[in-house]
Amino acid sequence: MEGIYRFSFGPWNIHEGADPFGPAVRRSMKLSEKLDLYKKLGFDGVQFHDDDAVPDMNNLSPGQIIDQAKQLRNILDDHGLAAEFVAPRLWEDERTIDGGYTSNDKACRDYALDRSKRAIDIANALGIDLLVLWLAREGTYIRESKDSKLAVERLTGSINQMLLYDSKIRICIEPKPNEPMDHAFIPTAGHAVALAQLCIDPDRVGVNIESAHAILAGLDPSDEMGFALAFNKLWTVHLNDQNGLKFDQDKSFASVDIRRAFNQVRILDKYGYGNKGEWVGLDVKAMRSQKFDVSTKHLTNSRKNFLKLLELSRSLDEEKVEELIAGRDYEELDNLILSHLLA
Repeated sequence: MEGIYRFSFGPWNIHEGADPFGPAVRRSMKLSEKLDLYKKLGFDGVQFHDDDAVPDMNNLSPGQIIDQAKQLRNILDDHGLAAEFVAPRLWEDERTIDGGYTSNDKACRDYALDRSKRAIDIANALGIDLLVLWLAREGTYIRESKDSKLAVERLTGSINQMLLYDSKIRICIEPKPNEPMDHAFIPTAGHAVALAQLCIDPDRVGVNIESAHAILAGLDPSDEMGFALAFNKLWTVHLNDQNGLKFDQDKSFASVDIRRAFNQVRILDKYGYGNKGEWVGLDVKAMRSQKFDVSTKHLTNSRKNFLKLLELSRSLDEEKVEELIAGRDYEELDNLILSHLLA
């Protein structure tokens, strides 16, 4: 069953180019400027961190947060755009230095949960039911500083509180093995799916697979996607690319390994990803050296690469593939795939 594809990205994917070793190299763009570009670039969906949608939300009341989110929904409607998800940004606050849901400080854990509930309020106001949890600081720099069993129990308890707070919200865990923490508690799709089974409503807890995060875990992203698909829990994806086991690079999709990207597109299409409304999300960064006036090419290029690989996937001689698999002639299968990609 072939998939149906709509594309999204987050406002942070149009950025100033700052990195840990140097300052910004491009001017900032207001959210309104970025929203004006979405349709022009071929995108219909917007990914949001909670404070992308409602800036300075820590200083607003719950009612004010909801009112501002409703105003944003009107703006999206005017642009012909839809929100895809909301993600609580828990990793930049001083109260989450030692983690949010797994912090050793109860007051910090309470803050993380309250902030997550406000993100759910924003999702409701935007007319969506998907909350993405990148568990950025839910890990350790030193293993003895946290009890890993207790950490999993705290994560489960926090997700349960979110599920109880809203009967329709779906929680989508985005696993990553490291960075910013040395070791994360939920590093892979398998961990995320297992965590879902501990929750009070496992059917409302799924997975967001990011290509680069899977690569950083030493795994193939298409395998992680296939695992999540087998549990009916692949609810969104963050496609990008990664040059080895380095920092999270968020390179343009297919820019490093075309075959690896091909297999991601192939498995998504094979199992009808998108037919239930899932988006093809990108999480890609422009190179720091890119000039401002061409600093959105990473987005259009990634989308074009996906669609080109989709054509290649759908034109692959699947009967020949099955014949070679049945004959266990994997060398010839390898050559068939390479020849198809090189053509």
